[in-house]
Amino acid sequence: MASKALSLPNLLTYARILAVPLVVVCFFREGQFGADDTTRWWALGIFAVASITDFFDGYLARIWQQTSTIGRMLDPIADKLLVAACLLLLAADGTIRGWSLWAAIIILCREILVSGLREYLAELKVSVPVTQLAKWKTTMQMVAVGFLLAGPAGETVLPYTILIGLVLLWISAIITLYTGYDYFRAGLRHIPD
Repeated sequence: MASKALSLPNLLTYARILAVPLVVVCFFREGQFGADDTTRWWALGIFAVASITDFFDGYLARIWQQTSTIGRMLDPIADKLLVAACLLLLAADGTIRGWSLWAAIIILCREILVSGLREYLAELKVSVPVTQLAKWKTTMQMVAVGFLLAGPAGETVLPYTILIGLVLLWISAIITLYTGYDYFRAGLRHIPD
């Protein structure tokens, strides 16, 4: 059990979870909330490395036949923690504001609702597999968050960085709604009431 818990795929998942507070720290300077250009690039770098581990942990676990229960449990949690923390930071610093807050709210609500559904179904010994569209949804969310983390610092390199991030955030929110509906429809078949 310990060897599976400490396999490289699981270590990558743990690293993704540990990246969450590191990204948060980038938004605090001298005890005050707010990121300058340098700390935004640091936050983006940490986020990008953490996001890449999302692909490699599952891929390596499958090809090396090192899949584990803890890996299956922690992988989606790590994704949700990383995206949720970043969305909250970006809303707090004003990168996501106005109507775009609704996209972030949709994403956060769906993630919480689907997690609750999965937990309930797990008690019934029912597994709801992750769809390919849900994997694309996660990728879209991470790309959108990456653009938004770059924020004003990114505007100096690529004009409209924030606008691109917001458009991708809305696209991922729409996909999020659809995949959430898909999970609930599949899960409702197993709820006796």
